[in-house]
Amino acid sequence: MSDLELFIGNKKYSSWSFRPWIALTAKAVDFKENLQTFEDDNYTKFRAFSPSGTVPVLRDDDLFVWESLAILEYLADKFPDRGFWPEDPNARARARSCANEMHGGFSSIRSECPMNMARAVRPLAVSNDVKRDVARIEEIWDNALQTSGGPFLFGDFCNADAMFAPVVNRLEIYCLSEHPAVLAYSDTLKSLPAWKSWETAGRAESWIYEPDEA
Repeated sequence: MSDLELFIGNKKYSSWSFRPWIALTAKAVDFKENLQTFEDDNYTKFRAFSPSGTVPVLRDDDLFVWESLAILEYLADKFPDRGFWPEDPNARARARSCANEMHGGFSSIRSECPMNMARAVRPLAVSNDVKRDVARIEEIWDNALQTSGGPFLFGDFCNADAMFAPVVNRLEIYCLSEHPAVLAYSDTLKSLPAWKSWETAGRAESWIYEPDEA
């Protein structure tokens, strides 16, 4: 039995939880899933396992690692043979740059277009700031796929793909892009069994979290 335990939030909405979950699942790392629902803005119950009071959190024995990107970096260190980052140093540097840009940026698309696995596909009127975010995402994906040859951003699935996984949902359900690179990459990521498993579970959840019902 694995010592790894991943605390996550609702699969319908929790984009930050989705990132380490899809990485662990796609890389066939054994772990225990611990789903903690959030239904309002009070996350005090998460303090029992999360130093920040948020999800996701990875527990490895008596060590707790929080923040999605920190968890992904920890997994790359713990499982160096699983390809959490590209083997080539230059590709690895670019992948880390893209992952960090996703972690620290794109605030407009995050706030206006929350991930929602159960939302019907229909257009949403968005701000110019969201349109700029989408244009930058299109640029990142197009450049990465052209450089690597695909099918994932840096050839094989890696942490950069995990960081952008929730964006695939956002671009689709709000009809934000018809860029060929976006369509091709979205099809690739959505074909993963890990993606399908998370999406199916998210669609089946009965909880409604109004702030993420755009």
